Amino acid sequence: MTADRTGPSTTAARGVAAEADFATALDVAAAIAALSPSSHNCQPWAVAWARTTAARAATARALAPPALTGPAASPTEVPVHPVHLVLALDNRRRLRALPALHVEMLVSCGAYWRLLLRALAAQGWGADGLRLAPGGLLEPPGEAWPWPGPGPANWPRSLAPLCVARLRYDAGDAARAEDLPALRATAGARRTHRAPYRPEPLAPDLLERLEGERPAGGIAVRHLTTDADRAALADFVARHAGRDFSHGPAWRETHSYLRFSEADAVARGDGFTLGELFGPLSWPHERALRSALAPATMRALRHVGYPRLLARQLAAVVRPTPALTVMSLTGTRPPTLADGVRAGARVADYWLYATGEGLVLHPISAVLQHEAPRRLLEDRFRIKGRAFFLSRIGRPATEFPAFPRSHRRSAGAALRTI
Repeated sequence: MTADRTGPSTTAARGVAAEADFATALDVAAAIAALSPSSHNCQPWAVAWARTTAARAATARALAPPALTGPAASPTEVPVHPVHLVLALDNRRRLRALPALHVEMLVSCGAYWRLLLRALAAQGWGADGLRLAPGGLLEPPGEAWPWPGPGPANWPRSLAPLCVARLRYDAGDAARAEDLPALRATAGARRTHRAPYRPEPLAPDLLERLEGERPAGGIAVRHLTTDADRAALADFVARHAGRDFSHGPAWRETHSYLRFSEADAVARGDGFTLGELFGPLSWPHERALRSALAPATMRALRHVGYPRLLARQLAAVVRPTPALTVMSLTGTRPPTLADGVRAGARVADYWLYATGEGLVLHPISAVLQHEAPRRLLEDRFRIKGRAFFLSRIGRPATEFPAFPRSHRRSAGAALRTI
């Protein structure tokens, strides 16, 4: 890939888009998309750029019939050759301990994809063809994309394709696109904030803007703001979140993403440090937490209520939060793999808009990762469809430096060519 810069060259601006121009734009977009949220900061996404003749032909066939078709170029326009990208789930990086974690992997990939496409569009590279893979929400996608005809011969077996897109450069679109530096700044400011929030209510008109159309694209957004609903949700977390801590395989997987030194976090480029979870810690406190969070400790103490204690501590943070966000799939029944990817795009847009308004989020996924608590939550709070995202939202009571952003892999680590 080429060096970072904020837009395609003047050659592309005249209508003749070269591969070098797109390579630059992709580098810029990937650096922004790499800041997307993901469960356990596992970053399970990958993007393949079809550059060989065979790969371009395979991706073009996969787009027929395209879900989106852009307007035809006028006879006087200089034709711009399209580029094809494939979003994939990297099976080497996905969480596996619980079936519901597959949904979180789709949401994580969808959020990354949305931010990548927004950053490309901000440089004039808009998608005029898009097709999502078939399959059910809980069905792991196959290693082979269901291409009409042969797929790319060098497709990595560890990658499960989720979506293929065709992009073209348009100088007019670039002039009208969202501001790229602003998008980069907002993505950089976004982070999970697990500390207490300021107690004052959020303005109703702000919540309405966050909700958008109801529902949009088969995804509903609901805010719980009444005293009764917030108290009931905190009680629900206290009662059910302990299951996540007491489930042996799930907690061992979670623990495997804890990084106990800054150097380890930097080297691995994923997971989270104790400082990211709990804020600044003294050395004795950090040592005590290491012992308390160890899988052996969880296994030994789960019979005396230790997971319930941790759940109550989480509930104590939830209780005073001014608002809670619930997103759910209300479209296809049963939900599809495509719904999961679209859900991630909705999460990305919501979180970035909230960040731009000075708000922070803290997802509470523990009560959604097990089937029985999730269904109880949907019934208790009259959630339409399948809930896939539950989060605190508010204004931070502590400054951002107290909770640093998680370390990430290099932006280019998710990119490959086929």
